Amino acid sequence: MKKLIYILFAVIPYFGVAQPELTLEEAIVLALNNNYDIRLVAKDVAIAENNVHVGNAGMLPVVSGDVSSSASIQNTEQTLLSGETRSLRGAKNRSTAYGASLDWTIFDGLQMFTRYEQLKELKALGDANLKSAILTTVFDVMSAYFDLVQQQQLINATQTALELSAFRYQTAENRYQIGRASKLDVLAASVDMNTDTTNLLRQRDQYRSTQIRLNELLARDVNIDFGVTDTIIIAHDLNYETLARWAKQLNPTLQSAIVSHRISELELKRVKGERYPVVSVSSSYTRSQSRAALGFSTRSRNNGFNYGIAASMNIFNGFMQRRNEQNAEFSMEAAEIEVDRISKNIEAQLLAAYQTYLMNLELVRLEERNKLIAQENMDITLEKFKLGSIAPLEFREAQRNFVDASTRYSTAQFQAKLAEITLNQIAGTLKTE
Repeated sequence: MKKLIYILFAVIPYFGVAQPELTLEEAIVLALNNNYDIRLVAKDVAIAENNVHVGNAGMLPVVSGDVSSSASIQNTEQTLLSGETRSLRGAKNRSTAYGASLDWTIFDGLQMFTRYEQLKELKALGDANLKSAILTTVFDVMSAYFDLVQQQQLINATQTALELSAFRYQTAENRYQIGRASKLDVLAASVDMNTDTTNLLRQRDQYRSTQIRLNELLARDVNIDFGVTDTIIIAHDLNYETLARWAKQLNPTLQSAIVSHRISELELKRVKGERYPVVSVSSSYTRSQSRAALGFSTRSRNNGFNYGIAASMNIFNGFMQRRNEQNAEFSMEAAEIEVDRISKNIEAQLLAAYQTYLMNLELVRLEERNKLIAQENMDITLEKFKLGSIAPLEFREAQRNFVDASTRYSTAQFQAKLAEITLNQIAGTLKTE
């Protein structure tokens, strides 16, 4: 058993070894720079931003250069009006043409302007999706970070309990050696010490698992070991009306729905533009030359400028125009319903999270008092145990109450902080810097 004591006191300091501390601000910066989800969504935003161009909306002309060349070898026989016959075997003919052409749609029922507005709204939709990805990632990072803080506090409480168990065991062993305690007291103390050692090892393993998860969120080496702050600071001044007002303006999910509704309105406008005629102009400049071995003209050259204007209008297409407009209206109405649905859902989420936040604040105050009482009770019990005026079972009970109170207090703090960052995430005010 003495060997166990030596091992125990060799293990306890391991849990107190200081690691490089990672602050919450540093963790958020790493996540914003490295997180894979954010980087992928950012690429989509870059594509949407690159697409916002008048040329992509069809406002600019299309200019192309054309070059063609052809040749042939033929056996030719010609009969002229005079009756004369001409024939040639292996006659070589060649023609070449090159030039530039321009095509420009100058009016299409204002569809090109509507498409340009749609491209800008798609960019806004991408921005909202990026903000949503950022808020989700920051929420996950903060949750994991404060979970680590909570678990570190639990490790400290469990380690304190283990140190007390080790002291109790050593005291029981000493008393047994001088005949003031029974072997049963030593065995009971040994069992409790082993139990606390197991609890500490399990708590440490849970801490390491959460640490690995946070490293994954930060998109860095999952083997990196680090420490975290030892306190959880909770905001006590969150106001529901203020959060609700911010949520209507900043919540990215609601903003995405609003932008989608705007896109559907523009799509209806674009479809209605198909009722109008499409007017386009075209021009080209061409140079060409040809050679023929037989014929009235054996060689010719041409160059010149061509231009024209064309207009077309849909008169009847099997009622497709009317059907397309109806479908666009249905899509717009569905998008409006989606905005209302998401708005009500956010209100419900915010109210439920705020009630949880208030309850957890009250639990923090209650569990803080309980922890202080349990700490005082543990101190008094320890002094009495040293004097031998209380039984080991009473000491163990005080020890358990202290660990349980510390655990409940840490959990209450974590839950309150989780409710706080949940409220800020819903309101779109979660700090990302």
